[in-house]
Amino acid sequence: MYILLLTYTAPLEAVDAELEAHKAWVGEHFATGAFVLAGRRVPRSGGFILATGLAREALDRIIAADPFVTAGVAVYDVYEVAPTRAADALKGLLPAG
Repeated sequence: MYILLLTYTAPLEAVDAELEAHKAWVGEHFATGAFVLAGRRVPRSGGFILATGLAREALDRIIAADPFVTAGVAVYDVYEVAPTRAADALKGLLPAG
């Protein structure tokens, strides 16, 4: 599982110009099950995504195709995590075993 933190590197006007394409890209990866949680950082300086079920190389390819990345308006920091506890509503995210 990965926590992706994205940070805007351009003014919000430039970010907003890519926002609809970015949302569509996020939606594609929710549809495959690769992304399970996403949203904005507060204050609005970037966003976050919780990704699961991917090898790091596959995740890197997905990130490289984000319209925010291809337009040069954001960068990602990626952290691999190994959750061991979850609230009842999120237990399905824990690895089997």
